[in-house]
Amino acid sequence: MKFKKAILATVAACACAGAWAQTYPSRPITLIVGFPPGGGADAVARIVSEKLGRVLNQSIVVDNRPGAGTTIASDLVARAPADGYTLLLGSANLYGSDQMLYKSARYDGVKSFTPIARWANSPMLLAVKKDFPEKDVKGLIELARKQPGKLTYSSSGTGVVTHLAGASFAHAAAIDMLHVPFKGGAPSIQAVGAGDVDMTFGTPPSVLPMAQGGKLRMLAVTTAERSPLFPDLPSMKESGIKDYDFSIWFGLYGPANLPADVSKQLFDASTQALNDPEVKAKLAKQGNLAWPMASIDQFKAWAIDDGKKYKAITERSGAVGGTNN
Repeated sequence: MKFKKAILATVAACACAGAWAQTYPSRPITLIVGFPPGGGADAVARIVSEKLGRVLNQSIVVDNRPGAGTTIASDLVARAPADGYTLLLGSANLYGSDQMLYKSARYDGVKSFTPIARWANSPMLLAVKKDFPEKDVKGLIELARKQPGKLTYSSSGTGVVTHLAGASFAHAAAIDMLHVPFKGGAPSIQAVGAGDVDMTFGTPPSVLPMAQGGKLRMLAVTTAERSPLFPDLPSMKESGIKDYDFSIWFGLYGPANLPADVSKQLFDASTQALNDPEVKAKLAKQGNLAWPMASIDQFKAWAIDDGKKYKAITERSGAVGGTNN
């Protein structure tokens, strides 16, 4: 009798688990973004999640939690229940850079999260103030060598991607430039537009409006090859810097131990969303390429490897030291 009851209990548990998996998602999903509204990451999150929600037949709420170099958002998801209802728009900084820069970042990129799907990739844009004396990257480098430490570049904060792009450029070009950090992307770009700072390495959504308005000039993309999104802008290799290739990517993550069937459902839905022509067009308009991968395992291995490279860039930038914020 006890054996029969045990079998029935096991069958019932399996049935409930199967029913739960089949009904996911049964309520709205929250996508945590560690950047303020209006920037490159926010654009990717809203464009892809809108289609993703339609594929899953469930609403997805984008929740912007900026601050401390995205570590506030990442920590929130790392501590969330592993049920698929709290997700993160993450990137390479999860894999060691955050911990180097912020003492409060106690999560582990590999152990604290479940990689689900790579979403999008974007080059950064090297832009200078409108009256900058040089017209190309080669001229900029020559000027920097004549005036070491005098040319300035802005960023949205120490240790964030816009800082690391500039620091990596200076390292690859063997020049000395002064980093001027701001509290956010908007004031960083505005400082260049006002002529207070010489240049910036910004995301397309931040740079394009001011470039189109004639308030600053774009010199190049930060990638080794030309970007199909900006075919008229030279690459860094064309500009004489062979060892510089910098871009920013975003992917979908959940907390650690996310059920495999939930991860697979989110991966399949993401792939469908990213292959949608309308989604591709919307992303491209914001300066992003839809960038899906063939499997979850492929994304996981690729992200860990890229995270190691990003960690090395962070260490080399001189931003390491750790803060409590």
